[in-house]
Amino acid sequence: FFNFLFTPLQFGLRNNLLALIDVFLLLATGIWAMVSIWSSNKVISLMFVPYMIWVCIALALQASITWLNR
Repeated sequence: FFNFLFTPLQFGLRNNLLALIDVFLLLATGIWAMVSIWSSNKVISLMFVPYMIWVCIALALQASITWLNR
């Protein structure tokens, strides 16, 4: 849900703060998914790691965009 919400927030509404909150929520739900899956299947949970690295980079980029365009 948060993945699809990012583009309308960032480019449609041009609201950097809402886009930053969206990326943060994407990171939070990804971490929650990894933790909840860990007990039943560690391999699938570890497959989230590259995606979570990408989300962390996206969060840093969006935070810098939001900060520089305040």
